[in-house]
Amino acid sequence: MNNLLLTPADRGAARQHENTRLSAVLLNPFFPFTTAKVLALKATVLLLLTLLIKARIQIAAGSAIGIFLLLLQTLVFLAASAGLVLAAGGAALYATQRRRTAAA
Repeated sequence: MNNLLLTPADRGAARQHENTRLSAVLLNPFFPFTTAKVLALKATVLLLLTLLIKARIQIAAGSAIGIFLLLLQTLVFLAASAGLVLAAGGAALYATQRRRTAAA
């Protein structure tokens, strides 16, 4: 605070507030533990947020990989079905041509 801009009464109030804050810190024997708890809580929150973001990225990437594998599986199924249809059609055509030659 800039003491030049304050009135004498305000300066006294500011000084008293500083002294109260300082005495509360000095009189509280558990202040280091409180600070450690707050810092540990901040670290925990940061870690959990990081894990949440990482999980969301993995879900998105997993979904993309899952969709890609589903499309690949569908294409392989369609290709195998088309191959079976062609094989069955070829076998039917061959059987009909053989019957025609045998009947002639």
